[in-house]
Amino acid sequence: MLKPDTMTKKSFLPAIAIMFALFFMIAFITGLHNPLGIIVKFQFGFSNAASQLGNLINFLAYACMGLPAGYILKKYGYKVSSLVAVSIGILGVGTFWLSGLLSNFWVYLLGAFISGFAACMLNAVVNPMLNSIGHGGKKGNQLIQYGNSLNSLAATFVPFFIGWLTGQHASHSISDANPAFFIALGVFALAFIIIIFTKIPEPEMDNELLSVPHKDGIYSCFSFRHFVLGSIAVFVYMGVEIGIANTTNLYLTHEIGLMPGKAGVIVSLFWFFMFIGRLVGGYLGSRFASHDMLSFATFGTMILVIMAIFTPSDLLVSFGERIFTDIPINAVFLIMTGFFTSVMWGNIFNMAVEGLGKYTSSATGFFMFMVCGGGILPAIQGAIADLIGYIPSFWFVLLCLAYLLFYASSGYKNVNRKIPV
Repeated sequence: MLKPDTMTKKSFLPAIAIMFALFFMIAFITGLHNPLGIIVKFQFGFSNAASQLGNLINFLAYACMGLPAGYILKKYGYKVSSLVAVSIGILGVGTFWLSGLLSNFWVYLLGAFISGFAACMLNAVVNPMLNSIGHGGKKGNQLIQYGNSLNSLAATFVPFFIGWLTGQHASHSISDANPAFFIALGVFALAFIIIIFTKIPEPEMDNELLSVPHKDGIYSCFSFRHFVLGSIAVFVYMGVEIGIANTTNLYLTHEIGLMPGKAGVIVSLFWFFMFIGRLVGGYLGSRFASHDMLSFATFGTMILVIMAIFTPSDLLVSFGERIFTDIPINAVFLIMTGFFTSVMWGNIFNMAVEGLGKYTSSATGFFMFMVCGGGILPAIQGAIADLIGYIPSFWFVLLCLAYLLFYASSGYKNVNRKIPV
């Protein structure tokens, strides 16, 4: 953990700015899979479950790269890890472009996998670094919330932009998204150059190994109950966030019959609500405990999802004149959940690593491993939607939210305080 007297607050500002920019890029390359899922469904004639394969592969990369990312971070530090991650991001987005050029779904899946590697490593850098700069607790949570607000801003932009690009063509293909790929490549290249010339503070390195508890007294991050339960919580949370956005998009395009461009603009409001929620969460992060914020956010999300399930799909609402007309009100309820889900990630991470000390690096690696829930759970929800319909599939989301409510109420408590850290 960084010591308050090692650097002045002012010296942290360039590093914080870089981490905020990387938060933006994490959401940019991850958010591509929501609108691209709609495109490949049209282009290749896939089912709902199959349309989520790119998203699934992207998050399965976390399962492959989570632990190595933690190891790289511990051994080489933040700067080297971020440079490697950005380089992999360039390769992943370049593969997306190639998949459009070849009209090849398998190349697209390869791009999704490589991009997932990059996003995993970036997450492994930005979250513990901001938490360390804020010295954990409420201040650490506050920095993560502000960083995540840029994450949500990028997530708002991507479906809107790709939806607009798709709307410019009579047919739908991956190559329609080429301008978005070129933007990502340019930002990644610029970030690589800036990181090289920016001094980034490094955490204290330790020789702790990622191992399970042993009878001879060796401990690990898995020795802490609140971390184990928190890892499950982030697995579940990622499924909730991605599942709500992706399934709402599919619902609007394939059951309601909206054009992908219009649906993309509407769903982008989910990420815009997350942007607003994270700004509010950043402001309140130093005033309220993480478990209280997570409880409130989870309860609010559950109320809106229940309202969406029981509201008839033929009950429509209109805003404005063109895009926001004749929208099912249950879709509006689902999009509004973004305001509450926005603060979940930062609070879960903050609580899960609280009190871990020298085990934080390896814990972060496993935490990133569990982000694969963002691919696995939406795929399960997509399969459920194929069987019983889009809106009824949100009962599965409610089940996930029930676990988050448990973690916020009691699962977060550190009952292993006697372990030396």
